[in-house]
This record gives sequence, structure tokens and C-alpha cells, in this order.
Amino acid sequence: MQRESLEKTFFSADGSPPVRWRIASSLVDYAEAVETMEHEAAAISAGEADELVWLVEHPPLYTAGTSADASDLVMPDRFPVFQTGRGGEYTYHGPGQRVVYVMLDLKRRKQDVRAFVAALESVVIGTLASMNVKGERREERVGVWVRRPERPALPDGSTAEDKIAAIGIRLRKWVSFHGLSLNVDPDLDHFGGIVPCGIRGYGVTSLVDLGLPVMMTDVDIKLRQAFEDIFGPTINDGAQDDSRSVV
Repeated sequence: MQRESLEKTFFSADGSPPVRWRIASSLVDYAEAVETMEHEAAAISAGEADELVWLVEHPPLYTAGTSADASDLVMPDRFPVFQTGRGGEYTYHGPGQRVVYVMLDLKRRKQDVRAFVAALESVVIGTLASMNVKGERREERVGVWVRRPERPALPDGSTAEDKIAAIGIRLRKWVSFHGLSLNVDPDLDHFGGIVPCGIRGYGVTSLVDLGLPVMMTDVDIKLRQAFEDIFGPTINDGAQDDSRSVV
């Protein structure tokens, strides 16, 4: 079954508490982020903590997923490279990109990995739609794409497309971590050090590149609304340290 046809809502079981919503107040070291996710996912799995969504920005870096091909790391000395347990290939993180780490207990929701990926794509697509940008799935390419008809057509005659959001997840005891990244206003030149997600022949774009002069705080509000449409209610996390949080 294609992801497009899967049921996109991923609500938790009745009586479940809302998902904690946390926004980092400054750039987060990648190793620190992984350590935090590991800790939170273990606590969620043990029933000692509620589910969590954590929004961060990282300093410039590349990450290699479990399917990464070394030949896709074009400039290995440009930025630090981190091996990571998430699915997927190489990706870039850096300032101006909203990284959304999603720690959800799928035992309370649906134990269906493909449907979970489709639900995360729907969060991005809903976020973009609220800003009048049409994001689309491609069954052979995980992530969210936008058409660029103003650009030359691809060699097969199809409309040029750019990737605006990447998705890479990991599950442990049916608790997710890692998540998605949405390009708001990163330095797109930094993607040139890798073949993003191992996909050649396509570009990378951002909201600002598409002509939307948005701030990260604006996008965070849209993301939260879109997330709640798919996954249910959220509540500001008790560890919230960011004045930009949505009340």
C-alpha cells in the first residue's frame, strides 16, 4: 500500500496525556541531542515520562543514517560527520533548519512504521499548506518535495522538484526518536557537501528560498498546529527553556 493512501491520523489511546512540547533556546550539540533522546525514549518506554517533541537547531554538521553510502559524502572535511542509528542516508543539519525530534510511544498509537512515516510527512505537508506552499510525497523518495516549474525540466521531461523536508526515524521497543527536519532558512550551499538522502538529480530548497520571509517562531506555531491535527494535543514541557514557546 502506498504511503499516500495510509490513514494519516496517529492519535494516542483514549486517556493518554498530551505530548510534551519543548523548544531549545540555542543551538544544540548533536551528541547532546542524541543522549537526550536516548534518555527520554527510555523513560517513555518505561512509563516514567510522557511523550515528547523537541524542536532544535544544530550547528552545521552532517549525519549518516544506517543506509548511508560513503561515496555520497562529497566533502568529508567540511563539517563534523556523525554516524547515527536513524534510518536513511546522509543529511545536513544547521542553523535556519528546524529539526523536530519526535519521541512517541507507538504502542499507544499504531505499531505501523510506514503509517508513522506517512503521518510525519503529513505534519510537514500541513505546515507548508498553512503557508500556501504545496508539499508532496513521492513513494520512491521519503520526505517532502515541492515542484519548481520555473526551473528547467528534468531529463525525463518531468517538472523539476526540490526537497524541503527530510525524515529519518529510529524505533526502540516501539518508541520513536529522531524525526524530521524542515528547511526554513539554512545556508543551502551547505548541502553541497553530501548527496542529500542519496538522491541525485534533485535540488534542495527552503521556505525563504521559495520567497516566504518567515521567522522560525512563525514556523514553530504552524508546526505545532499541524502536529496536533495528526497526533493529538500537546502541552508545554516542564523543562521548557525557550521564551518563544507557544502557550
